[in-house]
Amino acid sequence: MKNWEAMEAFIEVVRQGSFSAAAIQLKVSASHISRLITQLESELGTTLLFRTTRRIRLSEAGELYYQHCRGLPEALSSAEEVISTLNQAPIGPFKMTCATTFGERFIAPLMNDFLIDHPKIELDFHLTNREVDLIEEGYDLAIRMGALKDSSHLSRRLCDRAEYLCASRSYVDQHGIPHTLAELSKHQCLIGSKTHWLFQQDGQRKEVKIVSNWRSNSGPALLDAVRKGLGIAQLPDYYVADDLASGHLIALLPQYQYPYSGVWLVYPKVRQPSPKLQKICDYLIHRLKQNPPF
Repeated sequence: MKNWEAMEAFIEVVRQGSFSAAAIQLKVSASHISRLITQLESELGTTLLFRTTRRIRLSEAGELYYQHCRGLPEALSSAEEVISTLNQAPIGPFKMTCATTFGERFIAPLMNDFLIDHPKIELDFHLTNREVDLIEEGYDLAIRMGALKDSSHLSRRLCDRAEYLCASRSYVDQHGIPHTLAELSKHQCLIGSKTHWLFQQDGQRKEVKIVSNWRSNSGPALLDAVRKGLGIAQLPDYYVADDLASGHLIALLPQYQYPYSGVWLVYPKVRQPSPKLQKICDYLIHRLKQNPPF
């Protein structure tokens, strides 16, 4: 395993953005990190990092080296875990992420139930509507909604999801309803984290760019604005199912509604599913199949 410690130090410096932060993460001194990288550069015969008093910057060789090496620590950890946890209960750290509201409402309770039976799991559950970089930020698992953009990861379908275009009765009474996608431009549209709404037209997927003077990255804030008649929004079923059933909100343009899209379990391809990851994925799929969230 020649240069393994130095390579691990180099990867962590790039990820953390500084020698001191990498040293804290690896629980060694910053001077030790510096010596390791100097040794690595000497072995490779090239400069990997340009150092200044304020920041570090990758050289061209450093960028290439990092791209080839960045997944190796996780791959080694996964390989060791496969062996160490074979025929054993899941154990050790597990870092996962999910969209805030979906995670709070559905995933967190399931993971808490899972931990009751598997108390040796050290769970780090990060809720954010930002799409994190699984490898760069060290996540074992992400739960993502809708169409997947990054084909470099592995995925499993967790459950279905649909999005509804909707408005309050007060908004409809005052402004009427759109009858075509083109008419949306004449209405007050409210947007969340996405600037395009997804529809189906003539059997084809169609995305419509929305211009709005109201925007929030909070789903509950968006739902509140719709309920109060401020405009039209496209929201997932788990936000609006009760309001639609009660008649407090009205579904618009049902003829253009996109069929069910997926909620996905996504994990890095460099990390083959370990027994721990496999068990958690199987558990979440099983529980949501038993009790669909919507």
